[in-house]
Amino acid sequence: MFEIATHLALILIAVAFLAGFIDSIAGGGGLLSVPALLLAGLPPVNALATNKLQGMAGAGTAFANYVHAGQVSPRAQLPMAAVSLVAGALGSLMASHLPAEVLRLIMPPILIAIALFFALKPGLTDQPRARRLSAPLFTATVVPVIAGYDGFFGPGTGSFFMMAFVLLAGSGVLKATAETKMLNFASNIGSFAVFAVQGHMFWAVGLGMAAAQIGGATLGSRLALRIGARLIKPLLVATSIGMALRLLWQAWG
Repeated sequence: MFEIATHLALILIAVAFLAGFIDSIAGGGGLLSVPALLLAGLPPVNALATNKLQGMAGAGTAFANYVHAGQVSPRAQLPMAAVSLVAGALGSLMASHLPAEVLRLIMPPILIAIALFFALKPGLTDQPRARRLSAPLFTATVVPVIAGYDGFFGPGTGSFFMMAFVLLAGSGVLKATAETKMLNFASNIGSFAVFAVQGHMFWAVGLGMAAAQIGGATLGSRLALRIGARLIKPLLVATSIGMALRLLWQAWG
C-alpha cells in the first residue's frame, strides 16, 4: 500500500497531524515532518518532495478556514500569492545548486530573534498596526525572498511571513496568521510542482500524511480563530525557539 513499511507510514501520518496543527497556527511543522521522513528511510530529496505534498494540504486547509472566517481576502492577496508560487518553484529549482548548510548556520539566530520579538514586544494584539511598506513594495521585495527560501529550505517560513506582516504590513497577529497561510500555500504549490515533475514524490506516503495534515490544520486554525493572539504568540515563540535548537543540533551535533 505504501512505499515504505506500513508501521512507519502510520507513524508518519501521526506526525503529520501534529505538524499540521502547529503549522496552521505558528508555522514550523516542517521541522517535525522532514526529520520524521528522513528517519523513516526516505532519501533527502524524496523527503523534501513528499513533505511539500503533505504540507500543501495542511496550508491549504488552514487558509480555507481563515477565508471562511473572513480573516483574509483571496482576491486582495492574489498578486502576493502569484509571486509566492513562482518564488517557491524557483527556490526548489535552486535547491540542488546552493549549499543548504549555510542556511542552517544563519537560521538559528534569526529564529531566536523572532521568538524574542514576539515574546517581549508589547502591544502585539489582533488589532491592525501602522503599515510600513505599501502592498506593491511588500509584494516585490518581502514575498519573493521568503517564498524562495521556502522552496529552497523551508523551516521557519511561517514565522518569517508572520513577522513581516506584523512589522511591515501592519497586520494584527490573527490576520497575519491568516495572510501567512495563503502565501505559504502558494509557495508550497510552486515547490510541489517542481518536485512532482522531477519524479521525487512518494505519493502513497504523501497522500496519507496529507489527509492527517488536513485534520491537524483544521483543529489548529479553528483554535487560533477562537483564541487569537493569546494562543498564537506563545506557540510562535515556542516553535521558533524549537526550530532554532533543532537546526543548531543538526549543524553541530
